[in-house]
Amino acid sequence: MLDWEKPEATVETPPAYLTAKPKSAPPIASARAWSTKFGSRELTRVVEKALDQNLDIAAAVARIEQADAQARVSSSALWPALTMNDIARRTQTPGAISAATSTSATTSGSTTTSAAGSSLLRTRRANFFQLGLDASYEFDFWGKNQDASNAARLLANASRFDRAVVEISTVAAAVNSYLQILTAQDRLRIARNNIKIAETVLAAIKARLDVGTATALDYSQQASIVAVQRASVPPLEQTLRQTKNTLAVLLGVPPESAIIDGGSLTRLRFPKIQPGLPSELLLRRPDIAEAEAKLASQEFSVLQARAAFFPSIQMTGMYGVQSVAFKTLFRPEAIAWQIAGNLTQPIFDGYNLQGQLMLQKGKYAELAQTYQKQILTAFSDVENALIAAAETSRQLKLQGEAVTAARRAYEVAEARLREGTIDIVTLSTTETTLFQNEDILAQVRLAYFQSATSLYQALGGGWSETTRLLEIANGDAAYESDKGPWP
Repeated sequence: MLDWEKPEATVETPPAYLTAKPKSAPPIASARAWSTKFGSRELTRVVEKALDQNLDIAAAVARIEQADAQARVSSSALWPALTMNDIARRTQTPGAISAATSTSATTSGSTTTSAAGSSLLRTRRANFFQLGLDASYEFDFWGKNQDASNAARLLANASRFDRAVVEISTVAAAVNSYLQILTAQDRLRIARNNIKIAETVLAAIKARLDVGTATALDYSQQASIVAVQRASVPPLEQTLRQTKNTLAVLLGVPPESAIIDGGSLTRLRFPKIQPGLPSELLLRRPDIAEAEAKLASQEFSVLQARAAFFPSIQMTGMYGVQSVAFKTLFRPEAIAWQIAGNLTQPIFDGYNLQGQLMLQKGKYAELAQTYQKQILTAFSDVENALIAAAETSRQLKLQGEAVTAARRAYEVAEARLREGTIDIVTLSTTETTLFQNEDILAQVRLAYFQSATSLYQALGGGWSETTRLLEIANGDAAYESDKGPWP
């Protein structure tokens, strides 16, 4: 029952990514430094404000404080317990004794007597004073208490890694929201410009209709295009305003206080990122470090549950002074002390200890699978981000060519219409194609820039082995801080 074969928790690391050259690279820049690569001061301010004011990050910091406190609670059994035990007591004991019986009081106090038939009702009052210290300590022969301490301290480290995960996710969400705002503004400009174009064509057709060179059908078809373009504006306005509200929450401010000027996504630079090697990724993802710390913590929990099967030896002691009179409390003869040893060996507890051990083993097996999946997910995230960057870059180029061709076709069709050599149907087709391709181009550009955010997040957001060691050192410092002689 006490033997334990740990489940496997290893994953084969590929030598290189499928969509990148096998080349080592340093960790990517931190969030603040990385945000400057877009070439937007406002975006950099957004990221800085999110890091300073985001409530999810603040909650993660609070969880660190809780985990540090729990580490101290779980480690308390490693220390002796010392308690002051002071008593000042006065008691009154009534009683009835035979008149013929004589008694002698051995306790300091007073006695009152009243006659009642042949009996004497005697009431006795007594004092007792004590000043002392009680101490207890459990010898950790089997490492049970140390295992509990190690498990809790590793969870405190995991909480620090979790804060980094929340921070990276927050930065990615803030950047993506800002990119969506720029894209919504770009699409609104495109839509409004297309409305002007469509209205210009409508006015030209109206002029031809007035002189009899166009039909009512021609006018109605173009009016329909104008109406469709006008109808595209409210959803874009809704997206813009709601995305600003979403970004405000990420910045930790009310929507009314968030002032985002925005601009155009075409003015931003695409930040180039080198992915490095898959083996390097294992040291740069805080979520992997968190899963690893939780797994290591659970191993100590298993060892703690196993140690509970063995005897527990505890020493207790008391030292102080006791007296029935306060004036004699500090005399040498008032000194009292006691020391005792207590050995407890579980015999039968309804299989509680067996169940606890099985439970902790099962949790370890679950966390082992979670840890392996986290590694595989990290590799997949990087591959997906690299694929997205490559394919959206290619799509952006092709879509740009499609817009250029559609604009050229529209310009030719418009000129022919004014010459009267084509009908309105041909113009409507080229016009609609141009409007659609320009809107698609803005959306593809957004996907291209979001692939950079995804790659930033997939590569650990600037987190590294150095950061990990620093976080562990911070956890050790927090554990040792403020340890004075008193609680």
